[in-house]
Amino acid sequence: MAVRPSWEGHLRLSLVTCPVALFPATSEAQTVRFNLINPETNNRIRMKTVDAGTGEEVSRGDLVKGFEIAKGEYVLLDKEDFEQVKLESTRIIDIEKFVPRAGIDRLYWDTPYHLVPSGKTGVEAFAVIREAMKKKGMVAIGRLVMSTRERICAIEIEESGLLLTTLRTAEEVRDVTEMPTAPLPKPDAQMLAIAEKIVEQQTGKFDPADFVDRYEDALRALIEQKKKGQPVRPVAPANDDAKVVDLMAALKRSLKGGDAPAPARRAGSAASASRRSSAPKRGGRRAA
Repeated sequence: MAVRPSWEGHLRLSLVTCPVALFPATSEAQTVRFNLINPETNNRIRMKTVDAGTGEEVSRGDLVKGFEIAKGEYVLLDKEDFEQVKLESTRIIDIEKFVPRAGIDRLYWDTPYHLVPSGKTGVEAFAVIREAMKKKGMVAIGRLVMSTRERICAIEIEESGLLLTTLRTAEEVRDVTEMPTAPLPKPDAQMLAIAEKIVEQQTGKFDPADFVDRYEDALRALIEQKKKGQPVRPVAPANDDAKVVDLMAALKRSLKGGDAPAPARRAGSAASASRRSSAPKRGGRRAA
């Protein structure tokens, strides 16, 4: 199935513009989803909108949104109210400044999109903007309107195109100083030396294929078992590492490779194999 763009418009740098399209860079298509079923009839359950005070069913078309200002008190907003504050989409991604990528805290990065030229017109302008960013090694900061809401975004180089990632606002990010934390003690020099050697032993390259959602795979295997009428076997309990008290002994045992967990690779289950074979081939994302 062809992927549809989430947004189409123009990328603008000063007086230079080019038509572009945004495509989601992530997908939840393979996520296991469930419906609520009445086990006595095997029918799906439909949710009804019911007035919490009267218990009467209300048509969804008659409902409005409310913002709670006090317990049980709401400011009501209808469609016309939202139209008053609606931002008109200019269909333009305006680049406002360029910053080093390291200058953006990773907590602010939100949803990624592949940003590619739309059609043949303006491809040269797109290439010029991209190459200039590549040579300067900078990330573009801009803004665009998506679904009536303005989004701040960061644009960076990726393979033959650009990667646009919407950014969270300052109000959406919690400062670590707000978290309840205990003061950290100074590590024992011998323990630290052993820990550093363990880090060296386990240093390698990141490969997304090495890490899978084991719960998702277990769910698919369970569904396959029940579909075939096979008895469901319980999952073996994981080792309880919380019982380890002697930190030095644990570090020394780890350095020797004792009790090291195996990489969470997909087993050759039918569900996993079918997902791999049906999924489109992807190369690892690289900065060009």
